[in-house]
Amino acid sequence: MRLMKSALLAVLGAGLTVGPGWAQEHEPRLVMSGVGRFAIFVDLSTREADGRQVRIRSLQVAEPGFEVEGAQYWGGWSWWQFDCVDRTADRLDFASVLAGGVEGPAVADSQPAFFASPGGDAAEVLAIACATGPYEGPTFGSLQDAVAEGHRQIGS
Repeated sequence: MRLMKSALLAVLGAGLTVGPGWAQEHEPRLVMSGVGRFAIFVDLSTREADGRQVRIRSLQVAEPGFEVEGAQYWGGWSWWQFDCVDRTADRLDFASVLAGGVEGPAVADSQPAFFASPGGDAAEVLAIACATGPYEGPTFGSLQDAVAEGHRQIGS
């Protein structure tokens, strides 16, 4: 995905306060879509489909001990909009997650939708978001469990 350290710095630099977020107010069904620099999870409990369009939330887990300006972060959440036929992805926002689980405010992503190139993070999330059958694989029921698994995967 297109998150870089600058996205986290933008959130911190905006002077915005953090508080409990949407992710802490429901029971997630997180499944891993891939591991690279980040471990990416898709929250199946957030999937909303309307014809060829799917909206879903993903969690990006950073490496253990990831810090920005002295604060440790687990990563961040993003809402995505996918066109399952045209295979386009539109990242709608990013909300950082401090170590411990406190979610920062969502910052809109103004970049236009783009083609989800095979092998990329967006294509991996799209594949899960646009799948029509039940998901067959490990599912994590909490943010903490997904972060722990993400840290294990990144470290291996």
